[in-house]
Amino acid sequence: MRRIGLTGGIGSGKSTVASLLVAEGAVLVDTDAIARRIAQPGGLAMPAIEAAFGQSVIASDGGLDRAGMRQLVFSDHSARKRLESILHPLIGAETERMAAATGPGAVVVFDVPLLVESGRWRANVDRVLVVDASEETQLRRVVARSGWTPEAVHAVIAQQAARRLRRAAADAVIFNETLSLEELGVEVRSLWKRWASPGTR
Repeated sequence: MRRIGLTGGIGSGKSTVASLLVAEGAVLVDTDAIARRIAQPGGLAMPAIEAAFGQSVIASDGGLDRAGMRQLVFSDHSARKRLESILHPLIGAETERMAAATGPGAVVVFDVPLLVESGRWRANVDRVLVVDASEETQLRRVVARSGWTPEAVHAVIAQQAARRLRRAAADAVIFNETLSLEELGVEVRSLWKRWASPGTR
């Protein structure tokens, strides 16, 4: 099994790169998707979240009130740490379970928004791919697709690692600033050929 860590700031185009890698044959393990799943009604994380934070962060359907929790962790660093202490072990166990279910020759791409921030992922993957874009481009993309205010996007960017730190942790960087989808695909396929070929590590 080959393990590739994929990361990038919000609005960088990381999810698009993940989809292109899947099209090339990668098996995707998306930690954000896992986080959403375990915080749905009846999800594995919900009893611990309710015990730690109370009913104020529980939505009417019994799942996590994501907007309310986002506002809380952005304003209270200790709340963020408490949430991470609940989610991260569960996410870690699920990522390894999913990876173990793949074949021995699989190329597994771990989509991890906080790969650099976590401090542990670098040692758990063979290569790190960073998708990079300027903060102005990140802001414009996220506002356009989500309807968030610029202030909300800035708050997310401020919680993520600085671009220079992500690039420093990378084995390869795709600068996705002005690339068309076709041009981005060319870069992804070129990287895939280098990293997924038999005999490469």
